[in-house]
Amino acid sequence: QVQLVESGGGLVQAGGSLRLTCAASRTMFIMGWYRQPPGKQRELVARIHYDTSTNYADSVKGRFTISRDNTKNMIYLQMNSLKPEDTAVYYCNGRWGQDDIWGQGTQVTVSS
Repeated sequence: QVQLVESGGGLVQAGGSLRLTCAASRTMFIMGWYRQPPGKQRELVARIHYDTSTNYADSVKGRFTISRDNTKNMIYLQMNSLKPEDTAVYYCNGRWGQDDIWGQGTQVTVSS
């Protein structure tokens, strides 16, 4: 069974930083972070391939950095200059064959 476990969410003031961590039970070549703000749909934040090539949503470019450690099957999301509109539940995602695997989510709240 393939599992993803996130950690690192919390409450932070605007302008602050947080680092999210996701541990995978298997190696996944494409992994990423999504978020779901209150009352809105889930959206892609950043994606990273096994070769460490990355994609970012325009709203987080220059502020967030996704990275991975392939030796540990882990990915990270460093979030800097956080804004209140970054408030959301953040989910780790991995592609396993043709299936999307999701973590349980971690809450990030940014106060103004």
